[in-house]
Amino acid sequence: MKFKNYKFPLIAIVILVTSLSCSKEYLEVKPEGVFLSESYYLNEEQAYTGVVAAYDLLRKHSGGFENMVTMMNAGSDDHYAGGGTSTDGAGIQSFSNYTLNPFEMPKSFWDDFYKGVYRSNMVILKLPEVPMDENLKARFMAEAKALRGYYNFNLVRIFENIPLITEPVSPAEMYNIVQATPEEVYTQIENDLLDAIPDLPITILNDKELGRLTQGAAKAILGKVYLEQGKNTLAAAQFADVNGIPGGANMYGYELLTDFNELWQIDMKYNSESILEVGHSKLAQTGWSNSYSDTDEGNLVNTMVGPRGFVDLNANDNIPNYSSGWSFNPILPELYDLLKNDPRFEATVLDLKTLSEQGKVKYSPGYQDTGYFINKFAPTTDEESDLLGDMWLNHRQNMYIIRLADTYLLEAEALGGTGVRAQALLDAVRDRVGLPSVQVSIATVLEERRLELAGEGHRWFDLRRNGLLSTKLSSRGFVSGKHDIFPIPYKELENTKLVQNPNY
Repeated sequence: MKFKNYKFPLIAIVILVTSLSCSKEYLEVKPEGVFLSESYYLNEEQAYTGVVAAYDLLRKHSGGFENMVTMMNAGSDDHYAGGGTSTDGAGIQSFSNYTLNPFEMPKSFWDDFYKGVYRSNMVILKLPEVPMDENLKARFMAEAKALRGYYNFNLVRIFENIPLITEPVSPAEMYNIVQATPEEVYTQIENDLLDAIPDLPITILNDKELGRLTQGAAKAILGKVYLEQGKNTLAAAQFADVNGIPGGANMYGYELLTDFNELWQIDMKYNSESILEVGHSKLAQTGWSNSYSDTDEGNLVNTMVGPRGFVDLNANDNIPNYSSGWSFNPILPELYDLLKNDPRFEATVLDLKTLSEQGKVKYSPGYQDTGYFINKFAPTTDEESDLLGDMWLNHRQNMYIIRLADTYLLEAEALGGTGVRAQALLDAVRDRVGLPSVQVSIATVLEERRLELAGEGHRWFDLRRNGLLSTKLSSRGFVSGKHDIFPIPYKELENTKLVQNPNY
């Protein structure tokens, strides 16, 4: 792996919090083998390699078939699972129709995040004995703690009842581990992030360090952690630090892009609106033999949401030539209707239904086809990799985990959807796309999040946080008190002391 031009012998997906120009050479990845050994931390370079390994599991957001974005979209009221058939991915299909069970629950949502916890724990354990500059050591430790907090946050918010593992354990020891209370897990997450923030840089100024955590990213994560627990005052304070003056500057250099469409341009990596971003690359040259593994560096959301069998029937009509995809996460008509008169429509929705009816294109409808696809991530042929590896697996569009418009609206929600600042935050998001002010409230904030962040994997969590899952999804089979969290994968329970989640 290389942070620009410094090479390390492992693969990693990394994040970036920066306001630097997208024209720079950012992250480059070269696969040279993957390793992580307890006896490896002997000097600064090896310690850094361990930190990079801990970043690797951020790829779970948008890398591999079982990624967070398409999974969480599938269970929301804005999308179906889609895909090729009703059996195309048992886990994503059964989450979408609320028949998910411990046998179909994809293990990777448990395993991958715990792999991130393990690697973070290894850094935290070994780093104190590494002979190196103490200030740099403090930064490495902060990165490892912030990453551990992020991975545990994903685990507790989707499974709720999880083991709290704060040091490396052997496979044999795993059989005797019991679950902690959610409160204990959240306390550890908060402590990790609070410990990390002072020793993280305020901004990234050195090109060679692009892709590393900053204080702003950790505060944004902490704000989400507080908000998930209903600690709204604490959440609002963290988001206020990150957001600064609505529509203006802040201490971290974040700023809304003036053009919403630019957010989805493939080379607008690490722009001023990006707070937490997963880097994807074609340089791993992934093939089917190493797909969905730690050596797979492509963005599979692109492939998953793209239309099947797209053909442009008129080369002169300026319709992009879309690369073949798998037709997951079709957009439902309700969201289409909400967006059709919105300035964000074209960037968000690929309306092949209308284009097909007009005789301009044709495509092969997939399972649960509506004719509406997520245009933010729909791949085009001119963006296909020109290197070795399979076209489907090497898309290089980066993915936002958290962006500034997201934290603006989260702060407005944390403020109860009322007051001058909440109104200013909502107005700034709408003003960016030329929409007039509307009266701020929880309802208008949630509606704005639905349109602004459509297809980005946030909607299901927004509904749950505000007690709306049953209202919006009972017709899909959602059962309150059961489907609010995922079942623990059956294989994780075998011969262990872990207890399955209620009603599964």
